[in-house]
Amino acid sequence: MGLDSGATAFVLIATAMVMLMTPGVGLFYGGMVRKKNFISTIALSMIAFAVVSIQWVVIGYSLAFGSDVGGFIGNLDYLGLRGVGMDGDGIPDLLFMVFQLVFAGLTLAILTSAMAERVKISSFIIFGLLWTTLVYDPLAHWAWGGGWAHQLGALDFAGGTVVHISSGFGALAAALIIGKRIGFGTHSMEPHNIPMTLIGGALLWFGWFGFNAGSALAADGLAANAFVVTNVSAAAGALAWMFAAWVHGKPSSLGMISGAIAGLVAITPAAGFVDPMASIVIGLVAGLICYKAMLWRIKKGLDETLDAWAIHGVGGLWGALATGIFATAAVGGVNGLLYGNPAQLGIQALDTFAAVIYAFVVTYILAYVVHKTIGLRVTEEEEYVGLDISQHGEKIGS
Repeated sequence: MGLDSGATAFVLIATAMVMLMTPGVGLFYGGMVRKKNFISTIALSMIAFAVVSIQWVVIGYSLAFGSDVGGFIGNLDYLGLRGVGMDGDGIPDLLFMVFQLVFAGLTLAILTSAMAERVKISSFIIFGLLWTTLVYDPLAHWAWGGGWAHQLGALDFAGGTVVHISSGFGALAAALIIGKRIGFGTHSMEPHNIPMTLIGGALLWFGWFGFNAGSALAADGLAANAFVVTNVSAAAGALAWMFAAWVHGKPSSLGMISGAIAGLVAITPAAGFVDPMASIVIGLVAGLICYKAMLWRIKKGLDETLDAWAIHGVGGLWGALATGIFATAAVGGVNGLLYGNPAQLGIQALDTFAAVIYAFVVTYILAYVVHKTIGLRVTEEEEYVGLDISQHGEKIGS
């Protein structure tokens, strides 16, 4: 099979849509921090994307998609994109490479939730390079590059374990190492610009159509199904979180958009395997459990600042398991628990909890080493002034 111009055009557009999700994360996070850290928070997402773009071309793509080594990692056949050209099966190999690149860049941007308002840029760059190489790349190989999870039959259509569990549980580990912001729990740290967060969330919702539908790698029925279930799950998650919060107070716009992201996260691994009715359930449950996870984090005094763990970690965990429950052969060729194949849920559980443990433990070790050697945090004075001034020498208008 040669190149398909329709599929190539479709994946090119999907790639651009996923790239837009990285500044979307920056805006989503930026609106939730204090004004003095607004520029820094957006910049962290863009720095993450730039760092990963180079890492992926030099070594990351080969580690993720090179020939399997022991079920754990790829070899170095594609080092420096050697042998990755303009030909391919359906779409050019170069296009598949860059489609995967934007996923990797987005994942590191999500993880910045744990470090917002207190991380040194220099240390973040070093940490980001190490994290992408030692956490993201192996997980991508496990699921999509022929690693042990793929060989076992685990299902992850667009990144439940690879993107969301890795960044969510990685954020929790990094937050434990870097520590709380000065004044956390005693001083007001209210979001400074909720409309900006809503704009960022809207960009994420839009980009997610490229994220999930694009993972079909062709403009076909599977892509259409992924597009539909992505939207439905997001809507269900938005309503579930909003109504759950309404019971305890008011239906905040921040809760609504957070629930939408939770629904998007949860449908990501399942988008190519479940039908629209299942996506309603997946989104509803995601909105509720991610909201409860956020409340638990706050109660425990954990300063995982922007809730990557509660939304991406917990939502990704639920979505990966839900794939094993609701998968139907009518969509993706594989049945789950509800369609007579309970073994699939067992496979999903093994893959899911292996990813949770690996992402948390390795991230914790990496953050600890960086923190103890060059330090992850800015000084107390720099944190007090704000990272916009102390790290970038810039500020937004009064």
